[in-house]
Amino acid sequence: MNVKKFGAAVSLTCGLICALGTQRQVQAQNSKTLYPKMAPVEQYLMDRDGEIALARSAAPESISRDATVLALGRRGYETAVEGKNGFVCAVERAWMSPFDSPEFWNPKNRGPICYNPQAVRSILPITIKRTELVLTGESREQIQEWTKAAYAKKELPTTLEPGAMSFMMSKEAYLTDDGGHNLAHLMFYTPLMDGGNWGADLPKSPVMLLQKGPPEPFNIFIVPVGKWSDGTPAPLPR
Repeated sequence: MNVKKFGAAVSLTCGLICALGTQRQVQAQNSKTLYPKMAPVEQYLMDRDGEIALARSAAPESISRDATVLALGRRGYETAVEGKNGFVCAVERAWMSPFDSPEFWNPKNRGPICYNPQAVRSILPITIKRTELVLTGESREQIQEWTKAAYAKKELPTTLEPGAMSFMMSKEAYLTDDGGHNLAHLMFYTPLMDGGNWGADLPKSPVMLLQKGPPEPFNIFIVPVGKWSDGTPAPLPR
């Protein structure tokens, strides 16, 4: 999989680096034509049992079996399973992509993710609130403006807990229309910093900088892994 192609459409929680060049511009324009606005809400919903299973597939069973599981309802995320290890698993939709993503409204996108306890407190509130705003009919622009104001008013967490990370290792994920649609990886959340501190995006480095700031006051780094959550081999980006 070409990681630059993969990058443009993955969620906040999973949006990679936007590729440059004429080919990407054409693809982005096509996606904007395909997904100019939110589809009917039914296209984003799933069977409850299927969503629980998909959410748990984000991390190895040793982690996800005792995690709390959220499922998307018509008004937002609901607790479908109470956990006991502090992790929370959910399935993100395309609106968790960067605000400029051409696939922001793609109803096919499904991003299983399991947050560790630090990310549950620091990052998950963003996913929950953005989803609630989407389901009340707010536009992409309105959500972006609300997010900026919420951080300024400290209505969203402005300080990351050290060690915040998440698993996105589901074999069944659909993260983008591009390429193989998927990538097994871990995500690490840090305060804003130069990506060079992580060796991100350098030749042969496995570390990539997904997101660097506003409106969110943090970076997201990803590291691809060579196995799906069930332990079977996963392709690495080339």
